[in-house]
Amino acid sequence: MSKLLETEITYLQGVGPKRAKLLEEELGIRTFKDLLFHFPYRYIDRSRFYKVSELTKDLPYIQIKGRFSDFEITTIGKNKKKLSGYFTDNTGIVEIVWFQSINWIKDSVSRSKEYVLFGKPKAFGNRLNIVHPDIEEYDKWQKKLVNALYPQYSTTEKLKNNYINTKSIQKLVDTLFKKLKGQIPESLPPYLRKKYNLQDLESSLLQIHFPTSTQELTKAQYRIKFEELFYIQLNLIQIKLNRQAASKGFVFDKSKDKLVKECFFKKIPFDLTNAQTRVLREIRNDIMSGKQMNRLLQGDVGSGKTLVALLTALIAIDNGFQACIMAPTEILAQQHYRSISKFLDGLDINVQLLTGSTKKKERTKLHESLLSGELSLLIGTHALIEDTVKFKNLGMVVIDEQHRFGVEQRAKLWQKNSLPPHVLIMTATPIPRTLAMTLYGDLDVSVIDELPPGRTPIITKHFKDSDRLRVFGFLKKQIKLGRQAYVVFPLISESENMDYKDLEDGVEGYSRAFPIPEYQISVLHGRMKPDQKEISMSYFEKGDTNIMISTTVIEVGVDVPNATVMIIESAERFGLSQLHQLRGRVGRGSEQSYCLLMTGEKLSENGYNRISTMVNSTDGFEIAETDLKLRGPGDLEGKQQSGFAFDLKMANLSQDGQLIQYVKEIADYILNKDPELKHPDNHILNFTLKELNKGKIHLGEIS
Repeated sequence: MSKLLETEITYLQGVGPKRAKLLEEELGIRTFKDLLFHFPYRYIDRSRFYKVSELTKDLPYIQIKGRFSDFEITTIGKNKKKLSGYFTDNTGIVEIVWFQSINWIKDSVSRSKEYVLFGKPKAFGNRLNIVHPDIEEYDKWQKKLVNALYPQYSTTEKLKNNYINTKSIQKLVDTLFKKLKGQIPESLPPYLRKKYNLQDLESSLLQIHFPTSTQELTKAQYRIKFEELFYIQLNLIQIKLNRQAASKGFVFDKSKDKLVKECFFKKIPFDLTNAQTRVLREIRNDIMSGKQMNRLLQGDVGSGKTLVALLTALIAIDNGFQACIMAPTEILAQQHYRSISKFLDGLDINVQLLTGSTKKKERTKLHESLLSGELSLLIGTHALIEDTVKFKNLGMVVIDEQHRFGVEQRAKLWQKNSLPPHVLIMTATPIPRTLAMTLYGDLDVSVIDELPPGRTPIITKHFKDSDRLRVFGFLKKQIKLGRQAYVVFPLISESENMDYKDLEDGVEGYSRAFPIPEYQISVLHGRMKPDQKEISMSYFEKGDTNIMISTTVIEVGVDVPNATVMIIESAERFGLSQLHQLRGRVGRGSEQSYCLLMTGEKLSENGYNRISTMVNSTDGFEIAETDLKLRGPGDLEGKQQSGFAFDLKMANLSQDGQLIQYVKEIADYILNKDPELKHPDNHILNFTLKELNKGKIHLGEIS
């Protein structure tokens, strides 16, 4: 982009310092370029007129044509006035309301002239009105109307209060285009635009802000979407190629498998699934290649990722290296430590746990054994990345629920060796294919898409608050059968801003319904001290308590096979991905398990769709696809920290899956022929990529 586009917006005619500050604070518009790429969020067809008799409060912005029959000024409150104009087109009368510029409007609007009004109908008591509409004489409107599609720009209340609305933003954009005419540099090379029939950038931007037709707008939007997604794929593929060319890795010899075979044949009382076997084969190929492994392992809750992580760590240990497994929470780290210690019981492997609550004396001993090489496998939280933690020869790093760690945190871990260790990144949050291609295109991806045999599908039901006694009755029957239950609340204590159930109130309610000594309740939440959490969790794991009342701190890592009931209070408060994670805490034994979603009596359409999806599906990947469609990509996988370098202004990951695949193939083809983009035809690609990458960190680069 040219230096002119980096000019601060304050220097655009009609802006000035005060407006510039507001535009930056409210919309992130700081430069000419920012305004140019502040796209309309929708368009309204200005060629259509509604009849007054057709108006309802549910309509979006509409356009009507007619005359004013009368005006009336009324006093509202202290020193405030309201102007009401009664507007008719002979099919009915609608009240038009102004609270500002009252005298000017009353004096300038004539009863004899025909006007065009554009605004949003709203209900006021039993009447409809339109507040502060755009107003223009019909004769002038006819002469001015060039574009039927009228852009709507996102603004805020603060901007509107300072007279910066969609119309004033459009005026600023118009001023900017007149200033920049012929000076917006192209960001795609001619051969690419010609081959794939893409408009030039300046024409595309002009059509997006001032469309001459629906067809031209669609072509312009496609050009911008193509460019956004193409550069993401070009970037990710180039990072991957550079890493593969530059990164040497430890070669782990399969013939040295001793502990792997002992653990596999003597300690694991079941066969691996076909999916686990396939993933281990993919990992083997990586670590025998002489290149550093950077692999993402996706697997639904309960699919057996921990076992794959353990066997991967054992391969490193068999080859004389150390391994570590890092988890985002103490509960999950402890869970990994306990389950892995069971598998390794009796084997000559020193495995230790390091968390924030590890005592100083234990830490000192642990640090010494780690540095000497005596400690083979270290499991822990972010405490592993502290500078005092030094390995003798770290060969394998496993990171669980990786999106909960920042890029710099992860980087610290695999900088603990002169030659970077192999890296296996795991997530139990299923990622839709289109999102995986965009977020993790620079990593190799493995998927465990199969659950261990013998797992009974979890039955999910939806109940409202009025059904609570039925739910309590069902829970009592389950406890009588010797089962246990989780009850999860979205909040620890009551919130003034949100009408959702909270844990403190919930403990009181459940304690009344399930009194001691017949029932025992454990409580777990993030404000508790580590030793309190551990005691509460151990009571539940041993079966000393029947019900665990918790916040989402148990979302991952907690594994109690005897727990067969998951009750999620205020389930409408949670996203689909989180609901699915919570449901995965049950169904881990051989008994039938249940997930009961408790909601208020009234649900929004979005809330209803989420609850229905959970009731009708247990497939994590299907749920993830629905989640993406319902709420867009958002920060689904912590994208601001995981290598998602460029902001999407136009493309939509939930709707543009085919285009993502298409541009990926194009980027692959270009980089296979010219990996460093040194050919003169690719000069624009190389320059634009560097500009987009300024100050960005990528997951595939940090190792």
